[in-house]
Amino acid sequence: MSVPPILSAARIEAARVVLRKARDADRDRLIELRTDPDVWAHLGGPLPREAVERRLAEIGPAAATAAPGAFVIADRATDDLIGTVTLSRRAADLPGHVTEDGGELELGYLLRRDAWGAGLAYEAAAAVLRAAAAELPDQPVILVTQTANVRSLRLAARLGFEPVGTFEQFGAGQTLGRLARLHSFED
Repeated sequence: MSVPPILSAARIEAARVVLRKARDADRDRLIELRTDPDVWAHLGGPLPREAVERRLAEIGPAAATAAPGAFVIADRATDDLIGTVTLSRRAADLPGHVTEDGGELELGYLLRRDAWGAGLAYEAAAAVLRAAAAELPDQPVILVTQTANVRSLRLAARLGFEPVGTFEQFGAGQTLGRLARLHSFED
């Protein structure tokens, strides 16, 4: 069985953000992102700071985005990390699929609280989806978000994801969204 392709880009540029691989200078902001209770309110809660610091010391910040399709969202003007975005394959053994075999491309994003409300998550997600449209045009793309996460559901709708189902995972209701088709996005 062949492994389905994943986005190969290592850097994607948009009007106000750059999607790039993590580096050592991102360490402190990665720690803040992964330990902020507001950022993780709909994701099972924040990780303990000591555990995140220990893990980053073991593997290095670059490992946070080493996988294909994983990026730091950086402010284009300052290059400061403001979040992360991923376009990866959803494991077939997890709930929430739109194909019989699973393994669809799944969009995920996290944004630092100080970057909320400025449209930067949309810009980053649209940029990664635009790159995927050019490279993987026939691939289904899904998004899973906790049903209680109204902000994420609004962003998903703005990106063109349509809700196609709900399921229970991590002790909470989840909404499965499907992007009807990969297409171009305006910055």
